[in-house]
Amino acid sequence: MGEYALALGFVILAWWASTAAVMWLAWQARSAQRLSLGTVGVLAVGAAALAFFVRFSPTAGAAYLGFAAALVLWGWHELAFLLGVVTGPRREPCPPDAVGGRRFRLATATVIHHELALAATLVLLAALSWGAPNAVAFWTFAGLWALRLSAKLNLFFGVAHVSDELVPPHLRYLTSYFRRRPGVSPWLLLALLATVAVSVVLTVAATGAEPGYPATALSLLAALALLGVLEHLFLAFPMQDARLWRWVLEGISARQGRAHELPVPAFAGGDDRTNGGDDG
Repeated sequence: MGEYALALGFVILAWWASTAAVMWLAWQARSAQRLSLGTVGVLAVGAAALAFFVRFSPTAGAAYLGFAAALVLWGWHELAFLLGVVTGPRREPCPPDAVGGRRFRLATATVIHHELALAATLVLLAALSWGAPNAVAFWTFAGLWALRLSAKLNLFFGVAHVSDELVPPHLRYLTSYFRRRPGVSPWLLLALLATVAVSVVLTVAATGAEPGYPATALSLLAALALLGVLEHLFLAFPMQDARLWRWVLEGISARQGRAHELPVPAFAGGDDRTNGGDDG
């Protein structure tokens, strides 16, 4: 139980701090954004090397290092997406008459490059972890990928609560592909049930595992699954989850003397398309 409590605290802190760091870097002044992306890119290369070196070390410390490595790799992808570097070929709002399969194809075209980059990294980590006793880096990245994909699909199908105020101005066209609908949709209910089931299975396995690497690895993954349940609940109910991150944007705006304007990433070419349509 001690390993589980420690892992839960570590994952919550790492999730909160890493998300805040990515947002802070993404909304920096234009002159600092390329440096931020390059710096995090170097860290991501180091994280991939770290995942490689700890793969044959089945210890509790190596499990934490594997988790941290996956989180750094994920953070680089998120920063590249928020800066508009890796998104998709389509950068326009959803046409009002687009429905069904056409709407899905158009929505996919807005993020397909990002999804392919994530999939390529997942394959890389799978290759690095193949046959190795410590595969925490792979399973962590796989869990993050699965949870994010589920969230994206539910935003497309429709959820009750969307924190679209945190979407950068140059990516605001993405909100036109979101759909709001009251209550809990069948898709969201299915995602919630699946995430809860995974978290319960992992938690039971973690609390009953041998001390050391087995208990720590399972505890880290169980804690990640619990965060996935929380993030899906944010979609289902009008919780003020944006307050967890809004202070970052307000701090940047205050420091730059812009009370109502945040810097547009240099990679966006100054293109500020905005569309906040609710139903796409």
